[in-house]
Amino acid sequence: MAPITIPGDGVDIRLWTRPEEVEEQAMRQLRNISALPWAVKHVAVMPDVHYGRGATVGSVIALRDAVSPAAVGVDIGCGMTAVRTSLTASDLPDSLRSLRNRIEAAVPVGFQQHDEPAFGDGDAGDWKAFWRGFEDLTPAVHARAEKALRQIGTLGGGNHFLEVCLDTDQQVWVMLHSGSRNIGNELAQHHISVARKLAHNAELPDPDLAVFLAGTPEMAAYRHDLYWAQDYARRNRSVMLRLVCDVLRGEFERVRFDEPISCHHNYVAEETHFGEDVLVTRKGAIRAGLGELGIIPGSMGTGSYVVRGLGNPESFLSASHGAGRKMSRTKAKKLFTAKDLAEQTAGVECRKDAGVVDEIPGAYKDVEKVIASQSDLVEVVAKLKQVVCVKG
Repeated sequence: MAPITIPGDGVDIRLWTRPEEVEEQAMRQLRNISALPWAVKHVAVMPDVHYGRGATVGSVIALRDAVSPAAVGVDIGCGMTAVRTSLTASDLPDSLRSLRNRIEAAVPVGFQQHDEPAFGDGDAGDWKAFWRGFEDLTPAVHARAEKALRQIGTLGGGNHFLEVCLDTDQQVWVMLHSGSRNIGNELAQHHISVARKLAHNAELPDPDLAVFLAGTPEMAAYRHDLYWAQDYARRNRSVMLRLVCDVLRGEFERVRFDEPISCHHNYVAEETHFGEDVLVTRKGAIRAGLGELGIIPGSMGTGSYVVRGLGNPESFLSASHGAGRKMSRTKAKKLFTAKDLAEQTAGVECRKDAGVVDEIPGAYKDVEKVIASQSDLVEVVAKLKQVVCVKG
């Protein structure tokens, strides 16, 4: 669909969904964002938009010489990774319970962590240099070094997941969704608190939209910690993917893997848009530059998509990060039961207990409609359907 532009309280608001489908709280947030004096051109709103802390999930904001830590979110660097394997559906056993159990044994979920660091020489990147960078983070998190070390290669909980999927050609894929774990959350909370106290933020319509300004020590400290946390999230997904691929290697001797696809969807990037150098914040949105591959998941019982960006400048080269919630976790727990979850995840080897009812497919928007609403932003490369889903 073509985007719909409505006036904001400063710059315009450009939506890839119908305005009446955006809940009132989220629309109020979008107006608050549009009023930021540093905002450039317009606020781009993805079709999976919904209410979030400070800034809506599914919003793309370009700021001139400023960045709002709450507009990034507390799970800095959260994103997706997927890889196609050489396996097909016929290679999988009739019962997938054992495969799910082996994956859960290899990758800690929820609040669990590895007993020993899970990364090694086989994992890409200079790990020694990366961990030396921990010492330069804000002192507020220095006591978390050991926890951060052991949470590399772990899934977490909430909407994070790890899946084995089939595409429409019956090829097997591995796909996962996670971020910067506790260390990213603590860094975000610290900097949001610092930003709220700065004098230039005193008159903002929402204190959670507080920004750091270029050229200040607070901005320098935040950007240093932010980029470290984004790298942590990327490495976390990389190690998890290797752990799951190792499980598959143990099950299927001749399995091979294509080049992985990976993308952040809670992050900041230095980019140029409409002839101006800006700091782009994508909170619940992926970059969709021309030809760039991305991943847009649905829910634990519906399909997901691998997509290729079309490079639409009006969205700041962005697309949605998923289906997006259509109700809060609290409402989902009140409305649905474990029996509903079992029915809506029929055919998927996954948890079907009350502990994950808030992640039931019925709590999410229709991912098919979300994809259709951004046909000018991305094209579909592959449609995936999970057969195994691991949740925290």
